[in-house]
Amino acid sequence: MTLRPEYSLGNSPYNAFLFAAVGEERVGLPLTVLSALARLGFDPWQEAARLSELPRETAARVFAVTIAMLPEGDWKASESEAIAVRLVNWLPGRSAAVIPLVGVTRAAGAAPIASAKNKLRAVNWLVWVALGVAVLFLGLHLVGDPDLNMSHDTAVSTQQ
Repeated sequence: MTLRPEYSLGNSPYNAFLFAAVGEERVGLPLTVLSALARLGFDPWQEAARLSELPRETAARVFAVTIAMLPEGDWKASESEAIAVRLVNWLPGRSAAVIPLVGVTRAAGAAPIASAKNKLRAVNWLVWVALGVAVLFLGLHLVGDPDLNMSHDTAVSTQQ
């Protein structure tokens, strides 16, 4: 079974950078640039494209700040500049094209997520409305009409 295009990494000019190891995590697993950027909430390919547009020295300084935000592994925060210099050497030159999202643009890619959130909100709203209506009918059924109860009590007492 082949992967659908949106799940395929393809051949990006940033792959060498993104799959390079930052270092080893405390649990003993290697931490790649891709994982590090994703954990910090960055889009790895966009960040790689942004860094590749900068001069190497600037990219290294900027990326060192990003590395310093990570929890320490087998590296220390003081080593983040040296690690960044090593890693930005894996970036392509300034002329590399930015990797687009496969099959969709960014604006179109955001629409399905927003649409799904709107559908979820609508479903939640409908569930709450249905629950409210059910409670209303249950309350009306249990309370009943107080006038009917009094006339019944009055009729029973007059018969005795």
